[in-house]
Amino acid sequence: MKPLVIVTRKLPLEIEKRMKELFQVRLNSDDHLFSREELLTAVNEADILVSTVTEKIDADIIASSGPNLRMIANFGVGVDHIDLKAAAQKMITVTNTPGVLTEDTADMAMALLLSITRRVSEGERMLRSGNWKTWSPTGMLGMRLQDKKLGIIGMGRIGQALAARARAFGLSIHYHNRNRLDDDVEKKLGATYWESLDQMITQMDVISLNCPFTPDTHRIMSKRRLALMQPHSYLVNTARGDVVDEKALIDILQSGAVAGAGLDVYENEPNVNPVFFDLENVVLAPHMGSATEEARYAMGEKVLINVKTFIDGHSPRDRVLAESY
Repeated sequence: MKPLVIVTRKLPLEIEKRMKELFQVRLNSDDHLFSREELLTAVNEADILVSTVTEKIDADIIASSGPNLRMIANFGVGVDHIDLKAAAQKMITVTNTPGVLTEDTADMAMALLLSITRRVSEGERMLRSGNWKTWSPTGMLGMRLQDKKLGIIGMGRIGQALAARARAFGLSIHYHNRNRLDDDVEKKLGATYWESLDQMITQMDVISLNCPFTPDTHRIMSKRRLALMQPHSYLVNTARGDVVDEKALIDILQSGAVAGAGLDVYENEPNVNPVFFDLENVVLAPHMGSATEEARYAMGEKVLINVKTFIDGHSPRDRVLAESY
C-alpha cells in the first residue's frame, strides 16, 4: 500500500492533486488549525506528516507518535516549531523547503521598510477615516532612504536579496552575521561587516531582522539592544517573532524612543499583542512574507520531492539535522 501522508493545512490545488496521485493522502480541505488532539491523532496514524509553522510539534507530540511515523516534511523553511532532537531520537527524518521564498520574503522586508519610513499605512488610515483635510508642507513627513544606513541581522539568502534591493534605493548596506561573507559577495552588495552587533545597531537608520530562529537568535533584539537604536531609526522583522523582545519593543514604540517598526511576524502567532493595533508608528502584516503564488507552489514542489525521495529509499536533499540548530 502507498504510505499515508497527512497534511495539516490546505496547500495549492495542483500540489494536492499530485499528492493524491503519488500517495495515500489525507488533506485538510477547510484549512482549519489542527487542535493538539488532532495533531496527536495525525502523528499516531501517519507514515509521513506534512506540517507547517502553525503546528507546535514538541517533544511530547513526537513521543506520542506511532511506530509508522518516519518523516515530518515541513512546508516552510523555519523548523523552530519542531523539536528536532526528539525527532532524531525516534529516527524521524525532518525536511524543510529552503531557497524558494528568498525573493518574496526580501520583497516583503523592502515593502515594510518603505511603508514604515514613509508612513504609508498611517496615511492610508488617515485617508480612509476621513481625517485628511488638505496637503500640508509639514504633514506626514517621513524619512528619505537615500544615503541612510541599513543594518541587516542575518546575511543569508534573504538578507542578501534584501541588500540588493535596498542598495538600489540608495541605502548603504551593513550587516552582522554568524560568519562573515566572502570578499566578492561583500563587494557585489557593497556591504560592510560589523563583528559587534551592538556597535552596528547604534549607527543604523534601519535595522532588518533576517536571521533564522535558533537558541542563539532568541530575542537577539533584546531590551538592551533595542535601547541602542537611535531615536529616528526603524526596525523591520520578517524573520520570527521570537527574535525580538516584543514587550520591550512595544515600550520603546510607545515612548517614542525609536521612530517605528514594520512587522510581519509575532511572538505568539496568530495571537498578536493588541497594543500594536493602537500604535500609529507600526506597520503590521499577517506573516505573509512568502505569500505569493510562485513561492507557495515552489514550496509544495519541494515537499513533493522530499517525500518521494524519502519513500524511494534515499536521503532527501532538504533534510534538517538537529545539530544544525
